[in-house]
Amino acid sequence: MPPSSSIEDFRKVLYESKSIVAVTGAGLSVASGIPTWRDPEGVWKTYDPATLATPMAFNANPSLVWQHYHAMRERALKATPNPAHLALSLLCVPHFRATVAPSAQFTLATQNIDGLSIRALENTTQKYRNSFGNLTEGSEADLSPIYEVHGRVLDTLCTSCGHRENSTTSPLCPALAMSDLGNVNPSIPVENLPHCLRCGGLLRPGVVWFEELPLYSREVWKAVDEADLCLLIGTSSAVQPAGAYAYEIADRGGKVAVFNKENCESDGEWHFSFLGLCEETLPHVLFGIGSSDV
Repeated sequence: MPPSSSIEDFRKVLYESKSIVAVTGAGLSVASGIPTWRDPEGVWKTYDPATLATPMAFNANPSLVWQHYHAMRERALKATPNPAHLALSLLCVPHFRATVAPSAQFTLATQNIDGLSIRALENTTQKYRNSFGNLTEGSEADLSPIYEVHGRVLDTLCTSCGHRENSTTSPLCPALAMSDLGNVNPSIPVENLPHCLRCGGLLRPGVVWFEELPLYSREVWKAVDEADLCLLIGTSSAVQPAGAYAYEIADRGGKVAVFNKENCESDGEWHFSFLGLCEETLPHVLFGIGSSDV
């Protein structure tokens, strides 16, 4: 049986849900100017991921890897949250979530490394601060958690002392100033790459690479174990761990709703599917509002 595209039926499920987990992927941020890996502007059209996104690749050629992530950092710094990010941020706020799912808890697990989901929630809380009792100063503990399971490209991680730090400095070091993926300088000496201000160790991008475990796995799986509704947004259930979360919730009798630009092979296994640009479908399907209203 094909998944339903009935907004009315979905909203009934949403309204009756007790615990919601949303899992987002690269498609969420396309409208913010950040292409997916498979887009024509995506880096993987030119570079094999194995050459850039593994610990072994970094050890073998930290210069090339840093130049790649410098380009990604620049995109993230210039990007702003789009209506899809902002719609999800409303679900994080008890006041707004109560209008569509009055008894539900909400957890957002994002595979995106651009930091835009966090920035969207910051924008929303700033916009509505002092408008409602649960958005007054010091009450951020009432907001739903956002777990960036693949880390954040604007973070750095020291390979020596393990210190993690968020930095919006651009560039992180002078040697990266003229670098982009169309003008790679493979011979940047290691001593000219970013280094830790605490211990002097070589920094690496603070993202989760292939062969590494996602962050916050225990917290996300706890939410998944309690969830009765999963929202897959801008990601395929063929991608892990998104697929594992969705299957676990569905196997226990929960519902799965997919928000994607186009059909994926596994969509037929789920209960709802809303095709289209998620910056348009999410605000409308979740809250009945237009993309300009979030």
